[in-house]
Amino acid sequence: MNALKTALLLGSMSGLLIFAGRMAGGQQGMMIALVMAVGMNFFSYFFSEKMALSSSGAVRVSETENASIFGRIGPMTARLCERMGLPMPKLWVLPEASPNAFATGRNPANSSVAVSAGLLDLMSDREVEAVIAHELGHIKNRDILISSIAATFAAAISYMGHMLMFMGGSRRHDDEEDSGGGGMIGALAMMILAPLAAGVIQMAISRTREFSADYAAAKYTGSPEGLITGLSKLETWSKRIPMESSTPAMSHMYIIPAMSGQWFARLFSTHPPTGDRIARLETYRGQIL
Repeated sequence: MNALKTALLLGSMSGLLIFAGRMAGGQQGMMIALVMAVGMNFFSYFFSEKMALSSSGAVRVSETENASIFGRIGPMTARLCERMGLPMPKLWVLPEASPNAFATGRNPANSSVAVSAGLLDLMSDREVEAVIAHELGHIKNRDILISSIAATFAAAISYMGHMLMFMGGSRRHDDEEDSGGGGMIGALAMMILAPLAAGVIQMAISRTREFSADYAAAKYTGSPEGLITGLSKLETWSKRIPMESSTPAMSHMYIIPAMSGQWFARLFSTHPPTGDRIARLETYRGQIL
């Protein structure tokens, strides 16, 4: 099912890029966008993980790199992976005061988990373990490829929309007649492209994936309590301390939307309300999951 979703996402995003190219440069622009779409399909499958990590400013964590952080999160991640039947992902830290985390990669064997410095500062070990278990839940459920590809294409389409808006969207028709109202066309293009890109992502990424990853966290940590208190802290502090490096196109990848206060980021929201997630977790108390 996830393979079909991935194919549909790649096709839909490619179509939006070609549409944007047509608006920007007519027939020539459409051909350029077609070539770009083919390249993006290849790039997003093999390199979306690196792009997500690079754009977020993630720094590697291992036994030899940021060893003190690895000493805290490495052993708990290894224990969780053993319970979940997963290979050990690469670990990263985000130089952000805002608490958050995300997972990325194309499959469990090629995956990464990143947590912010703010999350490590604000949370207890039990809460950090629950957040990591949530992200490993995304890896186990194979959500990460769709999320990573969506982020890559949404960034490209959003960039093109901004480019059209600021460049005025002026272009020359095939018959060499200049098109009028370039600034209005550019603004209209931005109004169309952003919601379209957001809509495609929302169709590809089900909100139920967060509930499934929350369930995995409760199951493999042995209790929902760590994630209940962790989500409460994330909801409160992520609003008080906005993330500096995140983009709207990546917001859906985080355990809590990284830019929830901005209208453009809300277009890309794929998360159920945090209160609903906590309420669902509370129903797991006392159960053998």
